[in-house]
Amino acid sequence: MRMRGSGAWVSTCGGGGRAASERRVGAGAGGWCRGLRLHLHLHRPPSSPLLSPLRRGSSTPPEMSGAREKKRAKKMRNQPASVTLPAEPGPFGGGGSRACPTPGDVRSEQQQKFSNQSSGLPYRKDQYFSKGQSRGERGRGRGGHQSVSEEMPKYITVSAFAQARAAEISAMLKAVSQKSSNSLVFQTLPRHMRRRAMSHNVKRLPRRLQEMARKEAEKAVHQKKEQSKTKCRKARRRHINLVAEFNHRQRKNIWLETHIWHAKRFHMVKKWGYCLGNSPTEKSYRACYRAMTKQCLLQDLSYYCCLELTGKENELLKQLARISSIDTGLTFQEASCLSGRFEGSLNLYRADRYPEGMLGPVTFIWKPRDGSENRQLWIWVHPALKQDILKELKAIFQCSEPEEICISEPVTASVQEEKQMEVVTSLGNKRKKEDKEGEKAVPVKKIIGDGTRDPFQSYSWISRTTGIAVSDRSMEILRYRLIGPLSHSILTETLKAASVQTEMADSETELNNWWVENCKDSEKVSLHQCQSAVFELLEGMTSPSDMPPGTILGLTVGDPRVNLPKKKTKAMPDFEKYQDNDKVRQLYLKGVPADCAHSFIWDHDICKNVTENKISEQDLNHMRAQLLVPGSHLDLGPCESKIPILLVQQPGKMAGEDRRGWGSGWDIYLPKGWGMAFWIPFIYRGVRVGGLQEALKHSEYQRTPHTPNDFPDCQAGMQFAKELETSLLEKFKRRPPAKRANYVKLGTLSPFICPWGQLTKNWEGRMKASGGFLCPSSPHPDCCTTEGQTLCDPKAEVVREAFPENGEAEETMEITSSEGALKTEDLTSTQDFGERDETKTSDCIVLRSEKLLMQLSAWCYPTAGKDRRIRLVSRLGQKEMTEDVFLPILMSYPRALVWVHLSLLRKGNPELHAMICIPKEDDLLRLSKDKLFCGPQEPKHRDIFKDKVQKQKEEKKKKKKKDNVKSLESDPAGIPDEEAAEDHEDLVLGLWSDALPDVTSHCSRTVLGYVTRGDFSLAVGCGEALGFVSLTGLIYMLHNQPADKKGLVLLRTPASLQYRFARLTIEV
Repeated sequence: MRMRGSGAWVSTCGGGGRAASERRVGAGAGGWCRGLRLHLHLHRPPSSPLLSPLRRGSSTPPEMSGAREKKRAKKMRNQPASVTLPAEPGPFGGGGSRACPTPGDVRSEQQQKFSNQSSGLPYRKDQYFSKGQSRGERGRGRGGHQSVSEEMPKYITVSAFAQARAAEISAMLKAVSQKSSNSLVFQTLPRHMRRRAMSHNVKRLPRRLQEMARKEAEKAVHQKKEQSKTKCRKARRRHINLVAEFNHRQRKNIWLETHIWHAKRFHMVKKWGYCLGNSPTEKSYRACYRAMTKQCLLQDLSYYCCLELTGKENELLKQLARISSIDTGLTFQEASCLSGRFEGSLNLYRADRYPEGMLGPVTFIWKPRDGSENRQLWIWVHPALKQDILKELKAIFQCSEPEEICISEPVTASVQEEKQMEVVTSLGNKRKKEDKEGEKAVPVKKIIGDGTRDPFQSYSWISRTTGIAVSDRSMEILRYRLIGPLSHSILTETLKAASVQTEMADSETELNNWWVENCKDSEKVSLHQCQSAVFELLEGMTSPSDMPPGTILGLTVGDPRVNLPKKKTKAMPDFEKYQDNDKVRQLYLKGVPADCAHSFIWDHDICKNVTENKISEQDLNHMRAQLLVPGSHLDLGPCESKIPILLVQQPGKMAGEDRRGWGSGWDIYLPKGWGMAFWIPFIYRGVRVGGLQEALKHSEYQRTPHTPNDFPDCQAGMQFAKELETSLLEKFKRRPPAKRANYVKLGTLSPFICPWGQLTKNWEGRMKASGGFLCPSSPHPDCCTTEGQTLCDPKAEVVREAFPENGEAEETMEITSSEGALKTEDLTSTQDFGERDETKTSDCIVLRSEKLLMQLSAWCYPTAGKDRRIRLVSRLGQKEMTEDVFLPILMSYPRALVWVHLSLLRKGNPELHAMICIPKEDDLLRLSKDKLFCGPQEPKHRDIFKDKVQKQKEEKKKKKKKDNVKSLESDPAGIPDEEAAEDHEDLVLGLWSDALPDVTSHCSRTVLGYVTRGDFSLAVGCGEALGFVSLTGLIYMLHNQPADKKGLVLLRTPASLQYRFARLTIEV
């Protein structure tokens, strides 16, 4: 028998009562031992431990390296206890083999073989060859039968030999069959034999290992199936009651019903007590503009607050007239709006304080008359303006006590809510359902986004003298806005008018019971059919701007989830169906009939019924699963929910002469709880969703003020400017000093906030100092010439000295601020950056009189050399610009701002807080001669605060050293030094740190106003800006400009010295 696999060969032969034994301990120079007829060859698989053969050597083996010792220990750690490794025999000279032992020495030699286990040497590549034997002689050595036969023993005892080998064979078989590591089959191969595809393709392995790899793969598949029963990490981490968790997370910032949808796709910001989507995470700036221009953009405006007034019409109009003015446009008494057919918009002021005390812009909707004395009025306000307007409404209507019947409405919980509360309390104490005092339990809300309804606060107030009730219905009515020419097409495809129903689907539930009762009235059924017919006519219109501005259409629709398409589609108008229809033409001219503006959404009880009896998504999906044909239309029949809605047309851009109707669309008002049920069907019709930034761009392209950014005369606008200044200042300080712009050298006094109060005060001071406009006004506009700074600027000589013609940078800061007559008198010597805005924005108003704005708009228009100015003035019925006309305006509004639009003549990109300046006569002359002249440059200013900042740094270093010494000595004398250091705490390199000087004459060009929003406009293909200018400065500029250069101004960004020419217009 010949055995190989553990580094040993055993050969036996029997015959004539003799037995011979041969054991090969190492590979000697004499070759292999031969002599038996039967061979047993055992293969060692790669996963079994390797029993290394003994290395030839002397009785004192050499020392092994540390790496080889670790490698051998790793191989031997899982071997059975009965397996040992022998010590290698010494070398033999002459390349001959070692002689076989005598029969008596067999057992002693076996003991010697296994006695050297601890001192066994590692495997060596050339251990089978002697020093004198080459690699080519190995074959001849194996074939030397005669030399081997001479050294073979004469006999062995078979029983003793078999008993000795039995333990070794058993240990070897156990090691072969038992896996000694956790590695896979392909991981046991040498690195040079491994392939990447072995992990999933068994045929990449050697043939002898493929079977074992198949078994491992089958075992892994079974293990995966067993592991799939357990939940994934995301599922394990979900709260046990998601609604309770969501309501807990919106205690400080309320979520809209579409919050989770937005949170996955938008950058979220926390503003005005809400968590809102700011902008999409994907690149969509141009895509959103294309959607507003050619397709449809969807926005969630549910964060807007709805204030409801209920009472007698005369009492309501009498008090509301105190907080509005007919001088600014529409009022609450407008006949078209009072009937309920159209939506109105106006600006609210504090009672009897017009034109001061601005509260903010609002939109309002009257409920159509239904024969009763009481009327309902909805006033929609921005959340930043809500508290001020609500406080003023309660004051004028004398609503001091809360209405008792409305307190219990948010507290009342349905049976389902009570059951849900019991479940929450029994689930554990992960989220404690207690208020701040820990006494009263807060009920779990069923609707995500209903976080504004605190059950322990009142939301309705009633006046005992007049009976007028003021209610806060914020988050009770949802509001979506569709912008773009395809808005009406998306509405008609998504929404379908509700079918008439005269019988209850289920007597046990209250589902659609209000609809069944109203369908029994023939007048209401005919009204619903008329509304449905008008709604279907919208499908043939090319754009929502074709409708009269602010048109209101009431409607009752079915569940939009039933009509959900299988995949996203793009809604398109159907021109062939309604192209020549007379009804469409009548709709263009006369609008929606007055009766069609009625909607059941005005009824609180109906809205509550619709919200509580909504079919859940789970039930709806279960019904879809039971359809015989998967994917077919789901017909709920009488069980389909009926939802009252209100559609309000948004007219888009109405001011100006270009792009009329751009940005028009529809607003849709829904009962709460139905937000996502309408949102997803709109998405599936191909709309693009926008956030706060898209709303800002929408108003920018319409050239209308955005709330609250562009209302510097109201409290919300001041707060917004203060927060913006703080954020920009922090961002400025985070940059290294070497990477900051030095605004003092650039001549920018206030780069982070617009000093409106300072601007209007300085212009008022200039007018008083000059005694009015000294230049006599000519009755012919063509004869007017530019007089530069000499007309009403007493500091013209000082400015000329500060800015010489050679363009050298002179010391201008000290000269400009040295005159006391034109400096602000109320300002202290040092002011904090955060406190300065109150002084800047407290003493100015914004001119909103339509009559005066139209007059100014006519004066800003140039003649272009063809008497265009005279024809335009005569067409508008405006007066010529004379002192008799504009001096009374200046006396009535000495500190007023005017909202203006600026369009750059050539290249340039206006930025936030850019300065609007008056061009000099030389600038206009260069522009007339050189059409490529972009604009002049501002000379560099000297930084007068640089030495103060350096001195402050040195003082801080000295103070730090003194503090270190005094801390050791415990001397309390360092307190005055700390107070002295606090005086220079506001000094920042590159910023104006003292009281602002005259902002109008600080630079080489007189400052007229500031930009609040500016960017490259995709609508007109050039840079556009919106901002405010001083009314006094505007009239001064127009009075002294040539007739063909009227309205030309200069723009300069805060971090640049380059002026750019722009055209100033006032759109009314």
